[in-house]
Amino acid sequence: MFWDELWKLVSGSTLYRLDALIGGKLVPLLYGLGMAAIGLWAVDHLFASFAFNFGQGLWGVLEVLIYGALWFVALRIVCEAILVFFRSHDDSVAAVNRSRGRNTLAEDIGDAIRDLADTDNSGTSTGDEDAFTGSPDGNLDIDPPIRGTVPRRTAKRTPPKT
Repeated sequence: MFWDELWKLVSGSTLYRLDALIGGKLVPLLYGLGMAAIGLWAVDHLFASFAFNFGQGLWGVLEVLIYGALWFVALRIVCEAILVFFRSHDDSVAAVNRSRGRNTLAEDIGDAIRDLADTDNSGTSTGDEDAFTGSPDGNLDIDPPIRGTVPRRTAKRTPPKT
């Protein structure tokens, strides 16, 4: 799964767009490369220390165990700090988007249409005057107005009475 995401990152347009952060997706790659670098250092250090003499090689083993473990811990802390930074940024972006509410034009237009449909000519909501009932012939009929309210005619909802 990691290689699929990396391939999408390299081959897609995500790499060239600046509106999406890719740092959080690259942290596992950084962690893997860091572990490989520590492993290569350990092997190189062991061979180099045993090249001098056996006693120096034993010290090299001890150095690899101690310094290798410290570098693994440091690498892990750095990668986690980077992940925390990117996740906090994602959370703050999500909070800003939640506080703005819905901001697409289609949703705003839909809300405006629903608001207009729920109000009568005077601008007050009447609720029951727009209730539809089905007639036996399949046409929609409007219930009679309640207490003298007159339903507002719109092209879609209320056909003219003949």
